[in-house]
Amino acid sequence: MAQFSVNTQRFDPYKNFKFRIKWDGKYVAGVSKISTLKRSTEVVTHREGGDPSHSRVSPASSKHEPITLERGVTHDLEFENWANKVYNTDGDAAISLKEFRKDLIIELLNEQGVVAKAYKVYRCWVSEYTTLPELDASANAIAIESMVLQNEGWERDTEVTEPSET
Repeated sequence: MAQFSVNTQRFDPYKNFKFRIKWDGKYVAGVSKISTLKRSTEVVTHREGGDPSHSRVSPASSKHEPITLERGVTHDLEFENWANKVYNTDGDAAISLKEFRKDLIIELLNEQGVVAKAYKVYRCWVSEYTTLPELDASANAIAIESMVLQNEGWERDTEVTEPSET
């Protein structure tokens, strides 16, 4: 049976409830949910003229799916400030070409709170921002704000290696 390379006693995969996200060199408060990182590659089907019974497939262009971030509504302005870089509230509707894209780091932590894996997400920008959810006086829930980030790719941060567990 294959085991973890550093922590040979570990059998369990990492849990999905310990994570954090960073942009502009600082961690963002209160993020409670991050959608999956997904990329897909289009398929080109072709057939050779002399082989009428078999199709061949080749990779074409790849795309990266948008990432959704959710957090409880607070007084922290990070989500709103970034969203306003694309939708300028100053009245001229011009976007901030210098600052509307950001690179992110998403870190997955082990149960001890140590970074176990990390991903770098490149050239993100906010395409959707929801600041106030539907309000319901009979509900027992947290008010959630969210944003959808378009991105131009991601990769695993290979400098983050399996941490030793004690």
